[in-house]
Amino acid sequence: MRRSTSHGNPATSHRRRPARLPHPRASAGIALGAVAALLSVAVQSGPATADDQDRATARTTAAKGADPGALPADLSPTQRAALLRKADSNKAATADKLGLGAKEKLVVRDVLKDRDGTVHTRYERTYDGLPVLGGDLVVETTKKGSTEEVVRASKHALKNVPAKASVRPGTAERQALKAADAAGSEKTDADRAPRKVVWLAKGKPTLAYETVVGGLQDDGTPNELHVVTDARSGKKLYQWQAVHNGIGNTQYSGQVTLSTARSGSNYTLTDNDRGGHRTYNLNRGTSGTGSLFSQSSDTWGNGSPSNAATAGADAHYGAAETWDYYKDVFGRSGIRGDGRGAYSRVHYGNNYVNAFWSDSCFCMTYGDGSGNSKPLTSMDVAAHEMTHGLTSATAGLIYSGESGGLNEATSDILATAVEFHAANSADKGDYLIGEKIDIRGNGTPLRYQDKPSRDGASKDNWYAGIGNIDVHYSSGPANHWFYLLSEGSGAKVINGVSYDSPTADGLPVTGIGREKAALIWYKALTTKFTSTTNYASARTGTLAVAGELYGTDSAEYKAVADAWAGVAVGARSGGGDPGDGKTFTNDADVSIPDYPGAAVTSKITTSGLTGRAPSNLKVGVNIVHTYSGDLQIDLIGPSGRSYRLHNVAADPTPNIDTTYTVDASAENANGVWQLRVQDRGPADTGHINSFKLTFP
Repeated sequence: MRRSTSHGNPATSHRRRPARLPHPRASAGIALGAVAALLSVAVQSGPATADDQDRATARTTAAKGADPGALPADLSPTQRAALLRKADSNKAATADKLGLGAKEKLVVRDVLKDRDGTVHTRYERTYDGLPVLGGDLVVETTKKGSTEEVVRASKHALKNVPAKASVRPGTAERQALKAADAAGSEKTDADRAPRKVVWLAKGKPTLAYETVVGGLQDDGTPNELHVVTDARSGKKLYQWQAVHNGIGNTQYSGQVTLSTARSGSNYTLTDNDRGGHRTYNLNRGTSGTGSLFSQSSDTWGNGSPSNAATAGADAHYGAAETWDYYKDVFGRSGIRGDGRGAYSRVHYGNNYVNAFWSDSCFCMTYGDGSGNSKPLTSMDVAAHEMTHGLTSATAGLIYSGESGGLNEATSDILATAVEFHAANSADKGDYLIGEKIDIRGNGTPLRYQDKPSRDGASKDNWYAGIGNIDVHYSSGPANHWFYLLSEGSGAKVINGVSYDSPTADGLPVTGIGREKAALIWYKALTTKFTSTTNYASARTGTLAVAGELYGTDSAEYKAVADAWAGVAVGARSGGGDPGDGKTFTNDADVSIPDYPGAAVTSKITTSGLTGRAPSNLKVGVNIVHTYSGDLQIDLIGPSGRSYRLHNVAADPTPNIDTTYTVDASAENANGVWQLRVQDRGPADTGHINSFKLTFP
């Protein structure tokens, strides 16, 4: 067994020492929450191995072939704080440069820096003193200070918002409580009285109230339901849950090394090497912090759930692995980048089969599972839940609709990266989420990244309306994208696990490696994504990052596009073996009038083809629109026959950027093809950006 001296405050005499965790493979659970994973390196007892070298070179592998200047720079908490102060002192000038209105002000939220000096500053906005929900933006500036790019959560102008509400705060509060009751919550109360805000996340700016409801969700998870109510009409505009929860695994990490602290004659689960992260025992409680784990021996747990310290050791280890992953690979010091640790609470409630992240306490909380015999405290659960914290501190993806699915996927994606990076021989890296929980009692994982639909509920590919399902299942396409980008399509065996990943268009995808895929996702999350990012925008953001890192003519850039096409988001790169097909494109913008306006068309005339059109004609559609659910989209063949591509649905997500497959074998290949679009709902507008036909 190894020991290593802590580099924290010498007065507290910390030591790192092996904790006695589970013997061969006990049962486990997994986290379903979402947010970026903060992984740390697993330190095994015994001699150094090739796995240790793999961990040491993970960052180099991810950066291979990348533009060194585009990689994230290592920022100490002090350096980050200086950048935040500078951004804050210049925020008025920045607002002027961006052309913001007189009533708008910027609030600095986060900052990251690339090695070439490029700075990515994330701002919230206020309007006439009111917080603007969905008004966040990221400003990218060069080393010389010139603005290079601005990514906005909403493209709507922030103006003409009425100052006076017609609805009383009490009406909004009653509506929020009713929404919580409808969701099965118990002991509900208004955690925060309704506050007046401007709602900009889903369309034009609206004066609104935001109410936060407390109590408990239907499974015993603390409730933090945000409900947004139109302050003029009283209509409910949106709601989302701020406590991100899930299921995790535990008792599978074997004997590991922990960073602890000496306090008098006792040791405590305090990790001063990682921002002072502490692990507490709630002892079946559901509030507060309980008691900090403390004992005279520095050996924690015995591998059995009957020993309270076993779950504490698992949670402490998982938090350390997550912290180390973000530090080792991305140079990020803690979830917020400020060098401060979160904290963990174990033994929550009674028979609580879940784990969750909460921004309000900046902490992870773990139940003990069915019969209090399966604590949900595994490494990948910790990574998953801590990643919710990262997402909250950066992109702030709203935990509902398509952005909620991307939030969940982020936690799965980076938790997978953490698990591989840890190189723990007792829990080898895989693309299976919750593989050791056996929550269904049949030995199957909770989720599969190579083919998400194998769990019976998750979706393999994007489709219009995917934002209307549970965020844990709408995360499927992004999880699938990550697997395809990492490993490629088709059958293969990795670390003894068999995978067989299909694609939406039936064409192959060649992977670029997990380290590069994770780097692209992390950088897109922290510099390109906003609170309202949907699948189409995620594609745009990841392609932008791939271009910055590897160049737009690189294999990596093409693979990102092909992996998205593999989950039905956007078109192929043209370099991913589309057969010897021929592509025709119309890039002319066509405005789509608001309801009840007439349908509009974009036309393509094909020639040089022979015979009939194929049974798998690829129809690429890129539409910019503030409410995709308003749109009815058809392909009109040369014969005049109509093929429905997209139906009107209750889908508030903006924009459509996808490729549809149509059996057009009844049509002549040559002729005039039309994309016909009609807005069937009021209040939102947009335009056809491009229309593409690919004949395989």
